[in-house]
Amino acid sequence: MFVDKAKIFVKGGDGGDGIVSFRREKYVENGGPAGGDGGRGGDLIFRVDEGLRTLMDFRYQKHFKAERGERGKVKGMHGASAEHTVVRIPPGTVIIDDDSQEIIADLTRHGQEIVIAKGGRGGRGNIRFATQSNPAPYISENGETGEERWVVLELKVMADVGLVGFPSVGKSTLLSVVSGAKPKIGAYHFTTITPNLGVVDVGDSRSFVMADLPGLIEGAHEGVGLGHEFLRHVERTRVIIHVIDMAASEGRDPFDDWVKINEELVLYNEKLAERPQIIAANKMDMPEAEEQLELFRQQLDEARGDREYVIVPISSLTKQGIQELLYKAADVLDTITEQIEIEDVKDVAERKVYTYKKRDEMTFTVHKEDEVFVVVSEGVENYMKRVNLNSYDAVMRFARMMRKLGVDSALRKIGAKDGDMVQVGDFAFEFFEGTDYDPYA
Repeated sequence: MFVDKAKIFVKGGDGGDGIVSFRREKYVENGGPAGGDGGRGGDLIFRVDEGLRTLMDFRYQKHFKAERGERGKVKGMHGASAEHTVVRIPPGTVIIDDDSQEIIADLTRHGQEIVIAKGGRGGRGNIRFATQSNPAPYISENGETGEERWVVLELKVMADVGLVGFPSVGKSTLLSVVSGAKPKIGAYHFTTITPNLGVVDVGDSRSFVMADLPGLIEGAHEGVGLGHEFLRHVERTRVIIHVIDMAASEGRDPFDDWVKINEELVLYNEKLAERPQIIAANKMDMPEAEEQLELFRQQLDEARGDREYVIVPISSLTKQGIQELLYKAADVLDTITEQIEIEDVKDVAERKVYTYKKRDEMTFTVHKEDEVFVVVSEGVENYMKRVNLNSYDAVMRFARMMRKLGVDSALRKIGAKDGDMVQVGDFAFEFFEGTDYDPYA
């Protein structure tokens, strides 16, 4: 089964917690703090593996999580950072953020990789919080949670030559004749609903990869029919072989078919108009095909403008013209020295994925919902997740930070009094209108 789209959940590893510990050694009185920091959580990395051709693995496993960092240790020793988790993906995979629908990365080369979910920082142990006024703090931090997100993976087939055309014009039959591929062939539309790949041996020490792509219909650029499920694969092909039913066996006009298919390609991506194209006039073994071909040549001469098109009459059934078509395709490929230009979004992706948000930018708003005062601040929420609420010292430190930030004053201005409930993210606590005195400041 060919799978070319998947939605998965990814999460970087959480940081390990810092600990509270003190020196407990013989002949050492009043040993100071010795709690170590937690280790960093592992990153979740996508890496291209040229041995993969589908997204089949993601059909059965949809959640990927990196390992958590190790907890801090005594004697000031840090916990070990977790190993990074590598997820293999096939070349040609586009990674899209499911929430924003922005392209995160477009990975095409073997070994190319990107950190898709960064691991969290380890929490600090109490050795980090010692001050002259508080030389033995009972304060430690929880590890930071790793980044998490839902992403959509879309695979764009990496082929040298792509077969395009209306349904039932003979694309699958042509692929089966020129390669070892065995696509599904039937006398009905949309027999092929997923791309089929085959390696073509031209016979003169040259070979290339050919893709039989699902048939197009009008409106495909807007998603009609298989629409975008087909068109995204065409973007990766270096040469297009446009297969046309020259016998007009279903009552369609061959030239009209050629015009409509090209319009759909250009409406989807203007750059496809510049892609080398060979016209394969198929079903030449059928009656009236010769007359239709002559008419097609005349119409093409009038409409093509400055562009030259190579027309190769073929019959997939009798194999007429097949070898000539392969030579033409190989010759065109030989003239294309550069790779298909792919929009470089990797730098943008790296900035989004590698760079932490400004967690210290503690902007906030406050408002009242029923009887609860709500503090809205991503920075404060992230900070509070790292506070060890079982430690009195840690809670007092958090209260001092809220006071210095101005949250207390803002709550008082909108009517908060002693005993009122205050909510920050998932946390709720009682408001205490105390003094500015703090023995741990």
